[in-house]
Amino acid sequence: MDEPGRTQLRNMLAGTGGEMDLDRAALTLATIEFPGLEMDNCLGALDSFAREIGSRARNGNGRDYVDAVNYFLFQEMGLRGNEEDYYDPHNSCLNEVIARRVGIPITLSVLYMEISRRLTRPVFGIGLPGHFVVQYNDGYYSTFIDPFHGGELLSADQCYDRAQMAIGDPRVLAPVDKKQILFRMINNLRGIYFSRRRYTKALQVMDLLIDISPRLGELRKQRAQLYLQMQEMRKARADLEEYLRLSPDAEDKDAMEAQLKNVVRWLASLN
Repeated sequence: MDEPGRTQLRNMLAGTGGEMDLDRAALTLATIEFPGLEMDNCLGALDSFAREIGSRARNGNGRDYVDAVNYFLFQEMGLRGNEEDYYDPHNSCLNEVIARRVGIPITLSVLYMEISRRLTRPVFGIGLPGHFVVQYNDGYYSTFIDPFHGGELLSADQCYDRAQMAIGDPRVLAPVDKKQILFRMINNLRGIYFSRRRYTKALQVMDLLIDISPRLGELRKQRAQLYLQMQEMRKARADLEEYLRLSPDAEDKDAMEAQLKNVVRWLASLN
């Protein structure tokens, strides 16, 4: 991610700068995986999708609009959830969802939302535990939509089932804002890069998170473990020291102090 993009995204997430449209913010995040990404091509594709759908759904009927979007995206374009390789980092990148027509629930939902934003249609992100859907709600017609499963229309009870909740909690059906969506996308990438041992990419994600929340000790600890894997011992030492300073009562304080001593000992052996 180039520095201007990182700064703009960080400021938006931290609430210290201007807003970004969700599509542009998601594409900025995707530059971690695709450093040379040309955003204008992706934004132009979303514009084109919106124009096509808009030409088919000219009346104000919400059900007709949802039907038009679902037919175009899931029948004509073949948009679908990538169940075969769910944890491929490309599934978390909006540019690849546009190009390959596959993704995970949150990126497919972002595509659905951003097309609808262009058409001033009320479509909102719903961050279910372990899943992500969207809701169309214009005050007259309302439905939940699952882009990962071909645009399947869901009731509230079906949303709870999809989230594997035995007892429904209305709070999980509340719309989430852009920052919450982006944080969820960032955390998805963090988990994927850690699990695949792609430490350089994971480090970019951690740097972004620490820029946003510099006083969250847990992030320092996680970045320290990355630095240890990358043999960046001096940087690991600095993050371990900062973690212990920020989290003096942490349950793993003794273990982290022991790890820090080992790092200090190893650095001393170099002299």
